[in-house]
Amino acid sequence: MQGIAKAMLISILVSAGILLFSNLVVFFPWYMTLVIETFNLSQVASCDNYIKESYYEDVLYKLESTPIFSNSASKISITATNAYGRTAIGYDDENRYADDPDYNKPYLQRGEEVTITISADFIPRITLWGEDIEGHIPVSFTLKPVGLKHYKDLPFDY
Repeated sequence: MQGIAKAMLISILVSAGILLFSNLVVFFPWYMTLVIETFNLSQVASCDNYIKESYYEDVLYKLESTPIFSNSASKISITATNAYGRTAIGYDDENRYADDPDYNKPYLQRGEEVTITISADFIPRITLWGEDIEGHIPVSFTLKPVGLKHYKDLPFDY
């Protein structure tokens, strides 16, 4: 009798381990998609010293419509901040900022950091005895590119 209970416990643990491993197999491409999109946004941010609104919306839409993110599409967030902690997401046309004061501009001068973070919830799922068990693991990836563009409307030492 004791041997049967031990065998059942071992089979349950092995089954749960296999299910967790299958979730880990799904986690790798999910996380790599997060990393790649963060890298792409960081390249855009380094060219313009900020992220244009159209790039932001395109990446957000692409992530939300990707099947691998379909379970946590509402939990996806993209943040971009400049070295002073203000948002680094702005209009597509940088000329709209020509008459604004410097603190209203999403971009800073060449050499300043822009912090790009994409975060989402990974939802591992296991079905045991017909009951779905799921968890929410918040995951994020951050890159800090340095802006390369020189803006004439900002002081050089800004």
